[in-house]
Amino acid sequence: MEISRTLQVPRPPEEVFAYLQDFTTTEEWDPGTVRTTRLEGDGGVGTRYRNVSRFLGRETQLEYVVEEADSPGRLRLRGENKTVVSEDTMTMTPTPAGTELTYRAEFTFKGFAKLVAPLLSPAFKRLGDEAEKGLRDALR
Repeated sequence: MEISRTLQVPRPPEEVFAYLQDFTTTEEWDPGTVRTTRLEGDGGVGTRYRNVSRFLGRETQLEYVVEEADSPGRLRLRGENKTVVSEDTMTMTPTPAGTELTYRAEFTFKGFAKLVAPLLSPAFKRLGDEAEKGLRDALR
């Protein structure tokens, strides 16, 4: 399962990168996020976050680790719990008007969740649409 969105934002890549590198900002732009807490690190590679989200009426928790932080062009985090692995990659490309931001989240389901994952496609599309709007608003 994959969510991918590309949007234009009127901020330079350095600002977009700095904003997204502080993954606690998911509380501002990701409508599913209930809370994100930095557990350790300074935002660079190895930094760990705990993200609590609400999806389809249920609360779920993932622990994310920053795996790549190549300012100002690319940020990659890996989140995991007992049912899913999420690979979130954000790519910032400079444009004359600011930044082209591509946000891609790839979900790999484990165990029983693998069986129901195909049924979740509409909910993930809606999640992607809402996150895109949240990012657009937050980076305006």
